Amino acid sequence: MTMRWDVVMAIVAMGVVTYLCRAGGYAVLRAVPTPPFIDALLRNLPAPLFAAYVALALSKQDLAATLASIPCAAAHARWGNFGLSIVVGVGAIALLRWAGM
Repeated sequence: MTMRWDVVMAIVAMGVVTYLCRAGGYAVLRAVPTPPFIDALLRNLPAPLFAAYVALALSKQDLAATLASIPCAAAHARWGNFGLSIVVGVGAIALLRWAGM
C-alpha cells in the first residue's frame, strides 16, 4: 500500500487547522477578560454536553444499555466524577452483555 502525498498533506493540514482553532480559543480567552456569564458557561458546559451524548447514545440502544445507565447515573450522583461514571457504565454494560442481554 502506498501513501499518496496529497492525502498526507490533507491530513496534516486538517491537524494544523484543528490545532490553530483550539489554540486560538485559549489565546483569546487569555487576552480578553470574560464577563461572569461566559465564565459560568465555560465552567458548567461539560455536564450538558455529557448528558446530550448519553441521551443520543441511549436512544439508539437496547434494554441492556438503558439498564447500564442506571448504575452509571448513580455513580455520578454519588461521587460527581464523570470519569468514574463512564467506567461504571462500561462495566455495567459489559456485565449485562456477558450475562446474555
